[in-house]
Amino acid sequence: MKLNILCIGDIVGRPGRRALAMRLAGLVKERQIDCVIANAENAAGGSGLTPQIYDKLLKYGVHLITLGDHAFRKKDIIPVLEGNTNIARPANLSVSAAGRDYAIYQTARGVSVAVIPLIGRIFMKPADCPYAKIDSILPRVAQQAEIVIVEMHAEATSEKVAMGYYLDGKVACVFGTHTHIVTADERILQKGTAYITDIGMTGSHDSVLGRKSECVIRAFRTQMPYPFEIATGDVRMSGILVTVNSHTRTAEKIERIQLTLDEADAIEYDNDDGRPDYQNAGFYP
Repeated sequence: MKLNILCIGDIVGRPGRRALAMRLAGLVKERQIDCVIANAENAAGGSGLTPQIYDKLLKYGVHLITLGDHAFRKKDIIPVLEGNTNIARPANLSVSAAGRDYAIYQTARGVSVAVIPLIGRIFMKPADCPYAKIDSILPRVAQQAEIVIVEMHAEATSEKVAMGYYLDGKVACVFGTHTHIVTADERILQKGTAYITDIGMTGSHDSVLGRKSECVIRAFRTQMPYPFEIATGDVRMSGILVTVNSHTRTAEKIERIQLTLDEADAIEYDNDDGRPDYQNAGFYP
């Protein structure tokens, strides 16, 4: 059986959420998508995830939610991480960290899809070895799901590429997130694993990684902390669509997806989470 799996890149703030609200359902219907995976670590005000926004993403049509280095930025997400099987933080964090190593969704066609988020170690906060972790967890996950997807949330492209080759033939797809810039290296590796270094972001592309460019430039030029306000122009939804054979557990096709919102749609943001849409401090968005 062939299944279509959509992987959506880092959702940034209200513009990113609005992109899903406006375009996801239509895309799922048009492309006959069986499972939607989305990275939501920047969905709440540009950093973190709240229970309210978690519920929204499920309402918009997301089936599996992944997080990265901002997984615990909003403390009230911890009970959600502990109590639900459709959301996962990076698997190679401490064994004492809240949340699950992987998330699983059973599609309407009876085939289960699992996603395992990993986090890189170059230019990132300390984390356990992603190779040791995936080696220990993969046999268990493969018994629970016919299709296994791995997300490599990393700064360095070398870490993402290396993980792709390491897992070639072991999982259906390895895709990168975190850098918010979509890459053009999507391909099927020799042993049947779909790969791309970064699937990009879902949010304002008239920006620096989803934040207003003038704020980020000011911080870079002055070396002083400034709020990185969320940008609102040129809103797009970015990701990949992967076709997987559930019998061979390998990928047959990978395609970049990018949908643009009309300006009128993009400015009608949801605004019921009661949180400001900016990241308060730091030199990098």
